[in-house]
Formats: sequence, C-alpha cells, structure tokens
Amino acid sequence: MKWIITLLVILTAGYMFFDGAHALVVGDYITPTDGEYAGQLGPWAGLVASIGIDPRSTFMKVIFVVYGFSTLAVLAGFVTQQPWGRSALLVMVVLGLWYLPFGTAINIIVMMLLFLKRNG
Repeated sequence: MKWIITLLVILTAGYMFFDGAHALVVGDYITPTDGEYAGQLGPWAGLVASIGIDPRSTFMKVIFVVYGFSTLAVLAGFVTQQPWGRSALLVMVVLGLWYLPFGTAINIIVMMLLFLKRNG
C-alpha cells in the first residue's frame, strides 16, 4: 500500500511542482493546445479566482512549486518511515484538496489509504 500512496502522491505533487516551475520559466502553465479547452486552466483556477487570487499570477505559480516540492519532501519522510511522515503526509494531502479535479480525487484516495495503512 505504501507504494500505491507513493505513486499517487508523486503523480499529483510532482506534476504541480513541474507545472509551476514550467509556468515560472515559460510564463504559463501547461494547457491543452487545441480543442474545446485550448489554453484553459482546470477547475481549480475558478476556485482560487473566487478567493481573489489570479490563477496565472506569479504568486500562484510559486504556490504550485512550494506545495509540490514540500509534498514530495514529506513523502520522502513517509517512505523512509520517519515518525512524523504519515501525519505530515496526511496534512499535505488535505492541503492539496483544492487542486480540482484530479488532485482532489487522488488526495482523497491517498487519505483513505493512509487511514487503512494505519489500521492495517
């Protein structure tokens, strides 16, 4: 179960780190290049905009990088069975629930697996 958790967290946090770093360097996040959603951000953008944060601002790009990196660092503590690893990872996945839709879904799965791992 630890490896499933690890893969899921790497998928979301790794992508957030990569996409945020890409956006800081290139100027924008990775978005679809054609089709109905060309150039559009995911549903998370509407959520952060509703609280007054411009989704394409440098501030938001830095949040992506810091959250992604921090979550990967905490994941390393979880994988190496540090006493704080499980609790810290649980906090990070709760903090990542805003990343609609995929981050939300994957983080909910990770939370369930962390609770199952604790009891199993």
